Amino acid sequence: MMICIKYPKKIKTVFFTIFISLIASCQDKNKSVENGQPNIIYIYVDQMSANMMSCAGNTYLNTPAIDYIANNGIRFTKAYTTNPVCSPARVSLMTGRFPSYFKDNQGNEVRENRASMKIPEVSSEVKNTTIASFLKKANYELYFGGKEHLPESLTPNTLGFNKFSDNERGEMVNKAVEIINEEHKKPYFMVVSLINPHDICYMALREKATSANDALLLKRAEVEIATLNNAMKIPEGISETEFYTDYCPPLPPNFEPQKDEPRAIKKLINDRPFRKNARENFTENDWKHHRYAYHRLTEVLDKEVQLLLNAIKASGQEENTLIIFSSDHGEMSASHRMEHKSTLYEESANIPLLAMWKNHIPKGQINDQNLISNGLDILPTVCDYANITGISDVRGKSLRPLLEGKNVKWRETLGVESEIGKMVIDTDGLKYIRYDADGIEEQLLNLELDPFETTHFTNDPNFKQDLVRMRAIYEKEWFD
Repeated sequence: MMICIKYPKKIKTVFFTIFISLIASCQDKNKSVENGQPNIIYIYVDQMSANMMSCAGNTYLNTPAIDYIANNGIRFTKAYTTNPVCSPARVSLMTGRFPSYFKDNQGNEVRENRASMKIPEVSSEVKNTTIASFLKKANYELYFGGKEHLPESLTPNTLGFNKFSDNERGEMVNKAVEIINEEHKKPYFMVVSLINPHDICYMALREKATSANDALLLKRAEVEIATLNNAMKIPEGISETEFYTDYCPPLPPNFEPQKDEPRAIKKLINDRPFRKNARENFTENDWKHHRYAYHRLTEVLDKEVQLLLNAIKASGQEENTLIIFSSDHGEMSASHRMEHKSTLYEESANIPLLAMWKNHIPKGQINDQNLISNGLDILPTVCDYANITGISDVRGKSLRPLLEGKNVKWRETLGVESEIGKMVIDTDGLKYIRYDADGIEEQLLNLELDPFETTHFTNDPNFKQDLVRMRAIYEKEWFD
């Protein structure tokens, strides 16, 4: 026997309202799925070269979290930064433009850290074409945690991100995990900006911090140096001889300076006493120890990435989350007897770029053909997935068709700039570099014939036409 209960009209209205709210709540929770807008998490690390992953064949470290992204999506081997130093590269992330598009407060091109931090108020055109501006128009929540190293006009807070942590390590990761586990009514874009393996910088710096600025960096680097010291520890029970022979990565094939090394490279080294000291006074074992610590610091980073992946899986949102992983620049890691960055050598300029979105990006892809710029291409890519067209520099391209395994026409050349010069690389591995730090110097390199850049082919008559062609591309397409 069915019993019918008659409710007053007012109570019926309340029940109806609750029912509609519950339906709306369910719809909100899945709104991004229905609109084809995934959550997007950009894991942006500091000072990691493209070969610093076990999935890239590096057997001197273990990076299971980063490998998971590669194995469940795509890894690009020809991805480059717009500028191989921290702040300029990060300006590109926010704006999708070359750093040299901007001028510092003295009117000079922005191509190194100090100038980048002195970018004054940006134009309305730039404000309306930042990565944040586009994604807000696409109804995304914006989150940013970790390292900024940006001028005031382009900080996350200025652009409209919710800055959830200034920490650059595990503490920030834990807060990112909390946000991932929250229920979101709108899709979100989150930048997780992690510091390591950047702590490797302090190994050479603390040996010769002669300037006031370097001394100040060291004074503020208590956590960084403690992390570095831990990474440098020789495993217990292992002798020094065994450590340097069996545990440290060997010296790279291009350990010695390049033949006919440009004056600009010498100037870059000699302008900072700690760099000069490392080149002239580090022993081969010092360099091996440097490389060992660099690999351990990368594993520290990988453990932090694992926490993020665990949270995404536990939240049930892995199939609704696009994950992109990249770095602002690389690290010389003993190549050409150098550490740090800022050069146009591959170790410094060639960076990792991986992406996964389960059931949308075919897994296990390795793209070794297409030239990618994380500074120019990330903005149009995330906008494409957010269902909005995002254009700042017209040379930036959405990676979406490449991520999804489609055969599309792509750029044949790519420009990269630095504080000591600018370069263009083509798909055949030719690199044309025009150094300008100590007068104008031209170089033509060939990564197919000389992948470790031990020499150059500038004056080789067999490459005369290539030199002319690459010079014209440099001037007409990239750096007019």
